[in-house]
Amino acid sequence: MTKRPDEIALLAESGRLLAQVFGHLDRLDLIGMTTMQVNDLVDDFIVNGLQARPASKGQYGYAYALNASRNDVVCHGVPSATEILRDGDIVNFDITLEKNGFIADSSKTYLVGEVSPAARRLVRVTYEALWQGIRAVRPGARLGDIGHAIERHAKQSGYSVVRDYCGHGIGREMHEPPQVLHWGRPQTGLALQEGMVFTIEPMLNQGNRAVRTEADGWTVTTRDGKWSAQFEHTVAVTRDGVQVLTLRPEERVPG
Repeated sequence: MTKRPDEIALLAESGRLLAQVFGHLDRLDLIGMTTMQVNDLVDDFIVNGLQARPASKGQYGYAYALNASRNDVVCHGVPSATEILRDGDIVNFDITLEKNGFIADSSKTYLVGEVSPAARRLVRVTYEALWQGIRAVRPGARLGDIGHAIERHAKQSGYSVVRDYCGHGIGREMHEPPQVLHWGRPQTGLALQEGMVFTIEPMLNQGNRAVRTEADGWTVTTRDGKWSAQFEHTVAVTRDGVQVLTLRPEERVPG
């Protein structure tokens, strides 16, 4: 379950490249673009710009380089040539990248144009919840500490945490043990050890946590139609804390 230092170095390289993909997205004016156009730009940038592989393509039969989850879509949104990003939307792009046999996984929710204060607050609190979870990572801590930190912050802000999906170990495979729940009780669950690598990827809903899978078999939406946001990083447990392998250039690890 744990990774050697040389393996973590390769995972960090994949994470560094994946951070560049989000930097590429940051420069786009998303208003009026289709989610398929975004997918195609990301696919081209990963393959031709970074000489890497979009790891989601072909995984479980999935055909695209990213998930595009807009407004009430919680996760696994499928890119579409008819889904147009409009002023006021929020959209999460979830992207995986493989380089030298190792996979990094990250996602970011974007504000499209002028977004309502309520949607802006949802996105901000979700990002804060991610970092609450990351700050709980250290040797000797337990998986329940991560989930508790996330859920406490979400509930204090009036949001629910989706329980149907979770973070996961990652390395040569996209999904490895352990499962990383985004809710839990302190000092319960698996004890963290130096060398573990996994994702933390909380999904917060404006309404209740209930979700449903749409007819395409992929797209997951909120049952009540209220909006959802998500952020994700791949992290490694270090000797004295945590290393965020997919940290983006504009980010600073909160103290």
